[in-house]
Amino acid sequence: MAPPLLHLRNIRLDHGGRPLLDGAELFVALGERLCLVGRNGSGKSTLLKIAAGIIEADKGEVFVHPGATVRYLPQEPDLSGFSTTLAFVEAGLAPGDDPHRARYLLEHLGLTGEEDPANLSGGEARRAALARVLAPEPDILLLDEPTNHLDLPAIEWLEDELKRGRSALVLISHDRRFLENLSRAVVWLDRGITRRLDRGFAAFEGWRDDVLAREEEERHKLDRKIVMEEDWLRYGVTARRKRNERRLRLLNEMRQSRRSERRAEGTVKMAASESEASGKLVIEAVGVMKSYDGRPIVAGFSTRIQRGDRVGIVGPTAPARRR
Repeated sequence: MAPPLLHLRNIRLDHGGRPLLDGAELFVALGERLCLVGRNGSGKSTLLKIAAGIIEADKGEVFVHPGATVRYLPQEPDLSGFSTTLAFVEAGLAPGDDPHRARYLLEHLGLTGEEDPANLSGGEARRAALARVLAPEPDILLLDEPTNHLDLPAIEWLEDELKRGRSALVLISHDRRFLENLSRAVVWLDRGITRRLDRGFAAFEGWRDDVLAREEEERHKLDRKIVMEEDWLRYGVTARRKRNERRLRLLNEMRQSRRSERRAEGTVKMAASESEASGKLVIEAVGVMKSYDGRPIVAGFSTRIQRGDRVGIVGPTAPARRR
């Protein structure tokens, strides 16, 4: 295995009296492209912030190779304190970085560089933040939901840019296609621990289901063993006292292990009675018009949406207005 640029070992962090991370690990080598996956609230963003040095773990080691550059894209970028988007992006450059790359990236992301950060939409702020972390071409890119608020052309451009780049990637995203096209390894954060699959995201779900199935099988085996030991205590023939004490101690340990086990989330079974549909037509719009600050957004829009329809709305992001 190649030497690490970044290595998080035995990371523990408690949240609300319970472990959010409990021995988590993250290993990133030169040029590696991995995605960090897990349920909402499992601690993915927290682990990425620990890797970026933004928050400190309660326990564990964080190693960054001397001289390695790391850039982190948060879910909610903060552009306050900068007069223009170009100034914001240039502030992320280090001595020796190409100063022209800042404007190049902004232009390819649909910005001029002259926008006032205070007046940016969520999508425009995300584009400026992407330009800032991409501009230095760092050794490691830590990207938390990089496709949020981006339209399809921008996502496709970003995917191509990341493929061409030399940076190692750690991605968190709900965009399955984005992960499948970019990742070569998967780190699964589940119940505070991490498991690694050295294959892309396309292979993740089948592997995850196998892991959970094996866990369930081991759980059933433990349950059966506990029942057998309890039966022995009630009805077994009396043997040497020390032997009995040892079996009782082992039984108590198994019971404690079973009680403290953190089960996989999302296994609740629910049922609901069906009711008669209230109607087939859900929405009917005729000649809808909407303007914002004197600029027409929608004009003469009409549609009918019926129960069961699946409707997608696409289109380019509106350019920022100059002030």
